[in-house]
Amino acid sequence: MQDRIVSVRAQQIIDCKCRPAIEVEVRTESGAIGRGAAPTGTSVGMHEAYALRDGDPTTYNGLSVHKAVGTAVEVIGPALKGMNIFDQRAIDNKMIALDGTPEKKILGGNTIYSVSIATFRAAAASLKIPLYTHIAGGNVRTVPVPCFNVINGGHYEHLTQSFNEFLIVPYGTDSVDFAIEMAVAVFQKLAHVLTEYLGHKPQVASSCGYAAPSDDPEVILALMQRAIDACGYTGKIAFALDCASSEMFDKTTGTYLLKGKRVTAGELIGYAKNLSKKFNFVFIEDLLDENDWEGYQKAVRALGRTLVLGDDLTVTNIDFLKRAYDLKAVDGFILKPNQVGTITEALDAYRFAADHNMLAVPSGRSGGVVDDVVMDFSVGLQVPLQKNGAPRSGERIEKLNFLMRANAASPGCRLYDISKLVKF
Repeated sequence: MQDRIVSVRAQQIIDCKCRPAIEVEVRTESGAIGRGAAPTGTSVGMHEAYALRDGDPTTYNGLSVHKAVGTAVEVIGPALKGMNIFDQRAIDNKMIALDGTPEKKILGGNTIYSVSIATFRAAAASLKIPLYTHIAGGNVRTVPVPCFNVINGGHYEHLTQSFNEFLIVPYGTDSVDFAIEMAVAVFQKLAHVLTEYLGHKPQVASSCGYAAPSDDPEVILALMQRAIDACGYTGKIAFALDCASSEMFDKTTGTYLLKGKRVTAGELIGYAKNLSKKFNFVFIEDLLDENDWEGYQKAVRALGRTLVLGDDLTVTNIDFLKRAYDLKAVDGFILKPNQVGTITEALDAYRFAADHNMLAVPSGRSGGVVDDVVMDFSVGLQVPLQKNGAPRSGERIEKLNFLMRANAASPGCRLYDISKLVKF
């Protein structure tokens, strides 16, 4: 099958946090068009692909991407012209070779990834099918259980909540529509629960969840459980955590911040173990620093009631995943294609995980865009779980609508049954 690339165009757009991003448009000789834009995370691992920005403080505080736009049009475009749109691996390998650095620092990981998405979408457009169908190689039978980041940790005026994301996982149904309805109801009820606890309405945090009302994770989880119980969904909704502990790690002392005090990796693992005994967690992500391989091995052995996932540790990189598998350092990983920088590399990481019984959880980034390709990954790969933000703001709501549309368009499709996956 052949359909050759005839042009690569690019421009600067803005993401949901009004930060510049590069958007690429690829056209083929058949007239197929694909567009792609790389999202940007807030909690970014040190091993992720490099984001090329202009560094000019007079425009968007140095975050503009005009260099990336020029690179896409003037360097990558001519190199890809005439290539077969259906040979994604050859296209991505061409860009990797053009860059020549492990972290894509010359052309920019954001540049390369945006082109990679655009070519991927153009291939599906050439076939006149949804991208998720192209990925699946046919009709999908399941859509993933969406996980909702309803309370956001971090630094606030009066407290610092060390854990970054507190998530609800509405798994007790076979209907994605009802799973989303449950999450929305709990999120809205949580506003009332937090208002009662705080004595005022909760603040909206930067990731669109509610600002953490306490520096104690157990207090927050108890408030979330109260909202779940009040909605009548006890036993149908579990929890998940993204600790993003690299953000709270002090390299000098080798300790982590927890409830206003510094603790060791062992103490943090012990604390997480006790939490997992009191609450039902589907997974705990990034419990330790991104370089603490020994600590992750201990965490997997200690946390018997939840899955231990890597994100900053694994950065969707097959070499890191192989190391994690060999060391038994994680039960799975967060699949963020922009971390590694091409569709091909992300799919290779997924396939390695799938072949070695490791869970892959696709996730958007906090600086997302409406047409995030991660949703096509989530549906097309028919994974069990998918991370979303809070059910608030356009790009996050669009992800939910995407799941419901894909489910409705796929005869016999159901929400993934994770009952055999969970460990509680």
